[in-house]
Amino acid sequence: MIKKRFRIYGHVQGVGFRYFTWQYALKIGVTGFVRNLADGSVEVIAAGSESQIDALDAWLQHGPRTAIVDNVFAENYLGEKEFTTFQVQHDTI
Repeated sequence: MIKKRFRIYGHVQGVGFRYFTWQYALKIGVTGFVRNLADGSVEVIAAGSESQIDALDAWLQHGPRTAIVDNVFAENYLGEKEFTTFQVQHDTI
């Protein structure tokens, strides 16, 4: 199992990005969460197989058609938290 942290920059808040990311994550079977960050970016923490994480990464590069993705940064997620589902977090941090 691979765990990644993605930060997505661009016009990605207020356009359904979290909802569509949640839908796609459920479709491909990854666990973790998506949330808005105070700087206007979106954060995704995801756990899954290499092929699942690769598919999510490819999807995040463009997001839903309502979004404009400028950059996606990915790094290994080093947190200890284990995930059983994929959730949308509604509070902005």
